[in-house]
Amino acid sequence: MKWKADWGLRLRMVVTMFLLFALFIVFAGALLTFTSYGMTTIVFMFGLFSLGQWYFSDKLTLWSMGATKVDENEYPQLHAAVERLSQQADLPKPTVAVVDSGVPNAFATGRSRSHAAVCVTTGLMQSLNQEELEGVLAHELAHIKNRDMTVMTFAGFLSTLAFIVLRWGWLFGGGRNRQGGGGHIFVTIAISLVVWIVSYLLIRALSRYREYAADRGAAVITGRPSALASALRKISGNVDRVPDDDLRDQAEMNAFFIIPIKSGVVGRLFSTHPPTEKRIERLRDLEREMETA
Repeated sequence: MKWKADWGLRLRMVVTMFLLFALFIVFAGALLTFTSYGMTTIVFMFGLFSLGQWYFSDKLTLWSMGATKVDENEYPQLHAAVERLSQQADLPKPTVAVVDSGVPNAFATGRSRSHAAVCVTTGLMQSLNQEELEGVLAHELAHIKNRDMTVMTFAGFLSTLAFIVLRWGWLFGGGRNRQGGGGHIFVTIAISLVVWIVSYLLIRALSRYREYAADRGAAVITGRPSALASALRKISGNVDRVPDDDLRDQAEMNAFFIIPIKSGVVGRLFSTHPPTEKRIERLRDLEREMETA
């Protein structure tokens, strides 16, 4: 099976990104119209800070997760699998890292294909057999190949920016309020609230689409969709059995993980990942497609 685009999925991603871009233009216009010079400066500084975060995303994410870079002597099988799968995906071999955690999971990070890292937990390696582990690694490599870390970082910029304006609007609008321009800050806060909610939902929809695309990419890289399907089933079941206290510090990294730590109380609308059952069903369809090709 060749690496090819799922055009239906790609169309949904393009529409979602177009809506995010349109929302950003509207929000930028509102900021220029209704905010003070001080707020505009803060927004500009936040943009520079976000750019720095993106540029050093591989190092920052590994550090925040307590991950350790490992060499071939420490984890020879893991390195061999990553190297082989990278060649099959036509990618430079990424940095390989491990998190000492009983929570079975994996993630990829980095600003580009040549500055990327793949990380797995010790719990994941203990839970999966070699074929299943390679299915998970291929999924993470597909994220790198699709440049998902960059896409999601810039997509999330708008939501975070709107939240900052919403949170600090009263502070930076105080001077204008005393001068009789209080109406402007109320308009800014209202627009920021709407933009934050809408962009939040769009980003999560985009994240779910890209998970489907990474699953498909993993199936192409390994030629065994069933291996990833089996891994997803095991990881999901094992995560459910991990005590909540052990998950608390890691749940905020859900967008990076192959399986989210917890499903939110609101449900699918706010999830960064599609339901595991639907992902497995699509992988089974790919398996049948490969068998009949």
